[in-house]
Amino acid sequence: MKKLLLLCMLGIFGLSCSQKVPENNKMGFSKEALAQKLEDEEGKSITVQQILDQHKGKILVIDFWAGWCRDCLKALPKAKELEENNKNIDFVFFSLDRSKEGFDKSLERFEMKDKENYWFASGWKNDFNNYIDLNWIPRYMVIDQKSDIAKYYAITPEDPEIQATIDKLLK
Repeated sequence: MKKLLLLCMLGIFGLSCSQKVPENNKMGFSKEALAQKLEDEEGKSITVQQILDQHKGKILVIDFWAGWCRDCLKALPKAKELEENNKNIDFVFFSLDRSKEGFDKSLERFEMKDKENYWFASGWKNDFNNYIDLNWIPRYMVIDQKSDIAKYYAITPEDPEIQATIDKLLK
């Protein structure tokens, strides 16, 4: 009986913790989402709009991750492979670590210091993450050369639609 109860509890827990695919794929960002502030490694504040402006004219992949996220860490080698296979594409990493100290430690521990990293000091629930329906990490988005969303939702760097979207945008 105890085993049955445990299996039921695990099943319910598994269902409540799974990633939910957003109902609508968004093609752009709201003003509130673009105004969302993040921090860079030095602790300087920057908005999503400013980050996108820095990459305007280029294809950009946004990788949402955290050092405490097992799925993210498991995906890191494939994310690095995606980056290596697309040297002409820009990549930025949006961290959902719970503290600046955790963010800094994760960058060091997982050899991310040579990448473009930002941290949501405001936490998980903020205008940007709410707008894009972020309910789980890792998550990947492809942004086109005009700063519009080309690929709204991917949960693994191995999602073939990421590469297909990049290839289509390069034509």
